[in-house]
Amino acid sequence: MIHSLPTPALLLDLDVLETNLGRMADRARTLGVALRPHVKTHKCVEIANRQREHGARGITVATLYEARVFADHGFDDVTWAFPVIVNRIGEAKQLAERVTLRLTVDSLPAVKAIDQTGFPFHVWLKVDCGYHRAGVDPQSDEAVAIARAITDSETLIFDGIMSHSGHSYHARGDVIARIAEEERRVMVDFAERLRRARIPVQGVSVGSTPAMNAAESLDGVTEARPGNYALYDFTQSVIGSCTVADCAVTVLASVVSSHPALGHGIIDAGALALSKDTGPDDGPHRTMGEIFREYEAKTLRSDARVVSVSQEHGIVSAPLPVGSTVRVLPNHSCLTVAQFDEFTVVRGEEVVDTWKIWRGRN
Repeated sequence: MIHSLPTPALLLDLDVLETNLGRMADRARTLGVALRPHVKTHKCVEIANRQREHGARGITVATLYEARVFADHGFDDVTWAFPVIVNRIGEAKQLAERVTLRLTVDSLPAVKAIDQTGFPFHVWLKVDCGYHRAGVDPQSDEAVAIARAITDSETLIFDGIMSHSGHSYHARGDVIARIAEEERRVMVDFAERLRRARIPVQGVSVGSTPAMNAAESLDGVTEARPGNYALYDFTQSVIGSCTVADCAVTVLASVVSSHPALGHGIIDAGALALSKDTGPDDGPHRTMGEIFREYEAKTLRSDARVVSVSQEHGIVSAPLPVGSTVRVLPNHSCLTVAQFDEFTVVRGEEVVDTWKIWRGRN
């Protein structure tokens, strides 16, 4: 049973996970796009295998380490959706010699560095669809020049254009739907601009869980790369991308200290369990993690939440009984998962398995 586990422990609700995976797979089919899930959220082979069983065409990763791990476990079509790190192209080539590894660029120097290897890399051009983090301006001449440099190469293979609507994480309701449509329109228009310039575009790839959930149409898009949908988190529930009942991971923590005079308690889940993500900018209150009142009913406590974290300490906004345990809903599942070595897989309060989290860097 979960309450006998050493804490802090990362609990994965298998029933919720399976529902989430099936729902997104159905949504991708309904919208007419291939699903290439981003595995940086869970970093777990067992979850990725289930995504593949639901029809995922390939996977998306954030690091070369993730790419190698999943290649070693039988995943042979991997998109590294991060601007290519030039001094690691040699490592990428070694991996691409045994699986299809798709690189991402948004600059001419990166294209030239890849081209100089003489290896037939698959290459995506990253497009800024409004997030303004990375990617080319689709209205610029530079964007066309980079696409042309890829297609003019004697060795490189131009997979197409990709985007990430990360700004959807800072929106709500109808605004998310508008961001999803803006992303689709920007990408389809840019693809047509390239085709008019006699640059063939086969793939149009978009990504983000909120936009994927809100999109009314993905006409002209070929694939989607959501990641967070497998697990969800408190931030996603606040912006309306899911409900608390859809959140598949919680952190089981023990109350180790209680101070009624100060009005707070201490749990053994600090920043190295919950991360320091402060949650949604316009959430209902400041929180470093919500606490379930009754997990099976999916109700959260209104009188107690994690309000501050240091390395190992979590300060809770109410004195709780020392020795008791709580289930904390993290603000950001991707960062929380990256703090742990394994999922404790549960059904109800019964532990059914443990799954390794591949959280290495190099």
